[in-house]
Amino acid sequence: MSYADVGGLRIWYEEHGAGKPLVLLHGEYGSTETFAPVRPALATRRRLIAVDLQGHGRTADVDRPLRYESMADDVAGLLRHLGLPRADVLGYSLGGGVALRTAIQHPDLVRRLVLVSTPFRRRGWYPETLAAMSAHDERVAQRMRGTPLHERYARVAPRPQDWQALWARCGELLRRDYDWSAEVAALPMPVLLVFADADEIPVSHAAEFFGLLGGGHRDAGGDGTGRPASRLAVLPGLTHYDVLTSPALPAAVLPFLTHPARAPG
Repeated sequence: MSYADVGGLRIWYEEHGAGKPLVLLHGEYGSTETFAPVRPALATRRRLIAVDLQGHGRTADVDRPLRYESMADDVAGLLRHLGLPRADVLGYSLGGGVALRTAIQHPDLVRRLVLVSTPFRRRGWYPETLAAMSAHDERVAQRMRGTPLHERYARVAPRPQDWQALWARCGELLRRDYDWSAEVAALPMPVLLVFADADEIPVSHAAEFFGLLGGGHRDAGGDGTGRPASRLAVLPGLTHYDVLTSPALPAAVLPFLTHPARAPG
């Protein structure tokens, strides 16, 4: 557990387990602790490198906007700081956006990519979810004081007084439009998409995402030779809020990371 100075950001990361490296990127207002429920299972097969993104957890904010693209550069900088030429990357929600941008901007560093509850365009979220995200600001942050989310932040943040500023910055990020469909279709590495069946993202968007990665266009055949390099998992009985607590998540992730897979054709 340590800090690394990366591009002007003092970024917190912690390591667990042994094996090939797997980077873990949390969702908005989260921290490395987000992955505690599934960390033991993942650490049986992987060297986990859990990261607190800009302004989150133990990583203090810096004087720059919060952007998926710059946080992706932070992740790439951390991998280079650690002397890792390649790693698997798993991101959830906001961290999934960062993971996806890391793969797009630094494809040489990402061996395999796992995206949990992550859309490839902003309009991939349900309309009511978009409306709620658009309302994130300092007033909402004030109402969130005293919740478990705030208490966890206050416990570990270098500057707990930045809580409201974090909500303002995240709200500004979440209101920005994006559509990464063309870049997704060009990804050179295998990708695992994981969604809950009652997620904040409709299953129709998950299917469209999988289609951009070469999936869902044809039967794989009796011998499986028509199977795409990427995979789609829709986990039953789960939501956006509890998908990271379910043993179904590592059960889907570990076979994808360890099974031989050809590069996307």
